[in-house]
Amino acid sequence: MAGIVSRNFDSADETRPFKEGKGRLDLITTDRGPVGRAVFEPGWQWSKHIKPIAGTDSCQAAHTGYVVSGRMKVTMDDGETGEFGPGDFMDIKPGHDAWVVGDEPCVALDWVGFGDYAKPAGT
Repeated sequence: MAGIVSRNFDSADETRPFKEGKGRLDLITTDRGPVGRAVFEPGWQWSKHIKPIAGTDSCQAAHTGYVVSGRMKVTMDDGETGEFGPGDFMDIKPGHDAWVVGDEPCVALDWVGFGDYAKPAGT
């Protein structure tokens, strides 16, 4: 195992496109698990662009990460809401919907929840 690892998301191990071209997930596999960079395009919403891929009523992934740019609103199944923007740390439990706020893509890094994110159910 190397003492220093340098990887670039532009050369990710896997890229998963979202429905209707509304973004993508770039995934890097590390010794400590997957790390993802998601680019959510304006107009993206989990319930429209990931739900058909995931096959669940709401996002069942936990997310621990960082918003690089853009804005995203999250609504939990119980109605709790939050909004994240550039520089924000995020910790979101399973059971939520989310969407891009505004006309700028939202770019987020996630160390917890992107391993199975936007992966077709059963794969």
